Amino acid sequence: MYTKYFGLNKKPFSLIPDPEFLFLSPQHRKALSTLQYGLMSHAGFTVITGEIGSGKTTLIRSMLGKIKDQCTVGVITNTHSAFGDLLTWVLGAFNITHDTKNKAERYELFVRFINEQNKKKRRVVLIVDEAQNMELETLEELRLLSNINVHHEIMLQLILVGQPELVDKLNDPQLVQFAQRISIEYHLTPLNFEETEQYIEHRLATAGCTKKVFNRSACAAIFYYTAGVPRLINNICDLAMVFAFANDATEIGWKTIIEVINERKTGGIKRFRGKYCPEPDLMQKVAEAEKLRRAILEKTGVDISKIH
Repeated sequence: MYTKYFGLNKKPFSLIPDPEFLFLSPQHRKALSTLQYGLMSHAGFTVITGEIGSGKTTLIRSMLGKIKDQCTVGVITNTHSAFGDLLTWVLGAFNITHDTKNKAERYELFVRFINEQNKKKRRVVLIVDEAQNMELETLEELRLLSNINVHHEIMLQLILVGQPELVDKLNDPQLVQFAQRISIEYHLTPLNFEETEQYIEHRLATAGCTKKVFNRSACAAIFYYTAGVPRLINNICDLAMVFAFANDATEIGWKTIIEVINERKTGGIKRFRGKYCPEPDLMQKVAEAEKLRRAILEKTGVDISKIH
């Protein structure tokens, strides 16, 4: 809708994880290096956690692009018990067809697969996304599955990716042995204000943009409402560009961001953390705007009233 208007070759703020748009903030770079180190050092278990929308899946997809020629990789995304037992997920992740009737047969089939890959000098990597949804019993099964690694030789590497609740589960007394096997772990936090600005510019440049679209006041307002969570940034920026296109504007300022936020709030679905919503009364509206200005100034150092 707005891509041609802004001279873009694709949408820059899609909510679908796309490694092409990966923005390596210092901490995202550390997280990616942590994943790569875990693979290179033959770590049995690697755990990556972060808030919803912090970019974990995009990181994983980026890493997959780098290792697909060196390793045999399986990815589990449906971790709810309603989708079957662990071994069924595992066999499906590696596209192993079977007509097994019980867990013992499935386990034997998977061990055979691991040995075949080992003979081909290929490492087997199992990635479990949204791992926080797994029951404690299933996580314990996953630990037992790692017993395939015998005689100090790592034949199966496991990477667990999930929200902070995953850490709570791994700290449960029932999973002490599991926790002891975790070699590498990293927690991904949201972007700061400067990184939020850089993130927005990076996404636009990757999509082919050659000029600045979001001014500093817009970036400050975006950071205020999203607290630096990439998925929420994408959500606001995408709609802001739609609004700018509709208003025949080529630069987006803080007022457009407030317009987007209020549109989202009147829709009834709560996505953002800010509290500003204009009231019909003019004095109340002015007071709320001043309150917002001070809040953004305190959080970002940017006085939006001085930038259009």
